[in-house]
Amino acid sequence: MSFLSFFKGYKNFGIFFSILCIIIIAIIYNVLNVKQPLPIYQPGKVNAELVDSTIQHQLKYHKIADFSLTNQNGKTITQDDYKDKIYVADFFFTTCQTICPIMTKNMEQIQKEIINDDDIMLLSHTVTPQIDSVAQLKKYALEKGVIDRKWNLVTGDKKHIYELARKSYLAVKTDGNGDKYDMIHTENFMLIDKKRQIRGIYDGTNTEDIERLLDDIETLKDFDKS
Repeated sequence: MSFLSFFKGYKNFGIFFSILCIIIIAIIYNVLNVKQPLPIYQPGKVNAELVDSTIQHQLKYHKIADFSLTNQNGKTITQDDYKDKIYVADFFFTTCQTICPIMTKNMEQIQKEIINDDDIMLLSHTVTPQIDSVAQLKKYALEKGVIDRKWNLVTGDKKHIYELARKSYLAVKTDGNGDKYDMIHTENFMLIDKKRQIRGIYDGTNTEDIERLLDDIETLKDFDKS
């Protein structure tokens, strides 16, 4: 065998080996980039400060409780209005001058992204229902570009709203019981699936978190189809 023939054989092997490596790397890349299902948030697996003491032991079956509230048009809104929907929930108040304007702007951005998707809705609960009447919510909705079919701003009984925040959405620290002087202030957005389970918690003032939320909505939809 000549010197050149020897290296020609190794050249062919090298080409074959290189192609094999590329194929293996491509397979590994695709496997690692397969979307994984989103976690289901349970009271016993999140920050204990955000969980009412009565449910801190719960490790499964947590769902958003039934609710009955009134939206910006004076319509009663219940869990039935969100049946078989993915939705984003938050807690705000119309006179807030700190985090709420940023949150509302980001929620409006989400509304733009989901405007043609009938499976996705938004739900914003006021934490000052004594101030945020239906008329006040309607004024705010018109100012902020709220589209009624996509986004409900709701008011109602303060204790009911605060119990939802603390025992259903796991959105805020548990100090207080929704009485006259109790006050919730949280930047959290919660992603809720069609089974009324929490699938994500995000900083509603953070642009990167909003992008992550939108990606997670797509992930939920993908797994819903499978």
